[in-house]
Amino acid sequence: MAVVKPFRGIRPPKDLVEQVESRPYDVLDSEEARSEAGDNEKSLYHIIKPEIDFPVGTSEYDPRVYEKAVENFKMFQEKGWLKQDAEEMYYIYAQTIGESPLGGLRGASGKTQYGLVVAAAVEDYMNGIIKKHELTRRDKEEDRMKHVRVNNANLEPVFFAYPDNAVLDALVARITSTVPEYDFIAPVDGFRHQLWLVKEPEDICTITETFATIPYLYIADGHHRSAAAALVGAEKAKQNPNHRGDEEYNFFMAVCFPASQLTILDYNRVVKDLNGMTDEQFLDALSKNFEVTKKGVEPYRPAELHEFSLYLGGVWYSLKLKEGLSDENDPIGSLDVSISSKLILDELLDIKDLRSDKRIDFVGGLRGLGELKRRVDNGEMKMALALYPVSMTQIMNIADSGNIMPPKATWFEPKLRSGLVIHKLDD
Repeated sequence: MAVVKPFRGIRPPKDLVEQVESRPYDVLDSEEARSEAGDNEKSLYHIIKPEIDFPVGTSEYDPRVYEKAVENFKMFQEKGWLKQDAEEMYYIYAQTIGESPLGGLRGASGKTQYGLVVAAAVEDYMNGIIKKHELTRRDKEEDRMKHVRVNNANLEPVFFAYPDNAVLDALVARITSTVPEYDFIAPVDGFRHQLWLVKEPEDICTITETFATIPYLYIADGHHRSAAAALVGAEKAKQNPNHRGDEEYNFFMAVCFPASQLTILDYNRVVKDLNGMTDEQFLDALSKNFEVTKKGVEPYRPAELHEFSLYLGGVWYSLKLKEGLSDENDPIGSLDVSISSKLILDELLDIKDLRSDKRIDFVGGLRGLGELKRRVDNGEMKMALALYPVSMTQIMNIADSGNIMPPKATWFEPKLRSGLVIHKLDD
């Protein structure tokens, strides 16, 4: 069963939150962070992407960059831009989807998801109570581990899902009917972000005890951050001769959302060539395993599982998988990312490794079908393939079976904003 605890968060004063908060470190590069921070000395990018304080071209892995993160984190606290709460508490973090200017979230506008900000147990990550569905890369883990080590803090949360729970739903609904501590519209994405403090002892007890009845938590987004946070916690336990098990480093910060509330977008593919085939030959080859239907020049989005949209030669097509070609008892093989990888990318286009093949690229669903059309129309790519989004149920089934999702399968939106709450490992 899941173990969580309240903690004394470090966070910006209410009047500074919009100057401090930022996008997560891994959704933008150094120059984008430099541009977004601009002349705002209070931006969290100075801590989570401190290479922006060095000349352009400085590696984010330069030892001086990690040292700068520590220096800036200390300075933010000294100047009062970040302050630690006096008592342990939980937090409720709500995200409301706005109308995306890029078009990828049309139809979801106005939807709100409510997450509980908790300190999750390192031991639960190590023993599989916190379940994974993606592989992690050691180099990315090590980068985040260095960042956690030097700052002695989880500066950014990880994104968990849990099976829906009526007790937690009722508690969240009651508390979020009150005025939030933070309430702002984030730049770039236009989403609304709100935060409430859960301070009442009875509410804190309810959250802790209810999570103790939930058998598993699921990493939705942030596999590298989860691994780094847990591994640093385990390191600290080994290094402490008086380790008890209740020290703050035994926990790391996560925002836990009910699974049914999460929005997963499509993660689409664009390909540079047809492996020597003409458009007509490619469409004919597709007809072996798919019902190919011409849809015209207006963007066409897949309407159900096992349907794909193809954009080729200025025309959109529907590709529906023929009956009997998917084993629905196979949690991996029945995924549309697996079907398209096997029957289209591998068999027809000879693209066998999605992680390394230079002939393919990936477009997150937030950018909409228009981005697929643009990249084909400008001649950069030959064709585009749009997929129906993976469901949270599919992700949980795969995690429960001990399997790993294929690469480039999920795109969660909205992303968590960083800087609303920080968790120190020594309290």
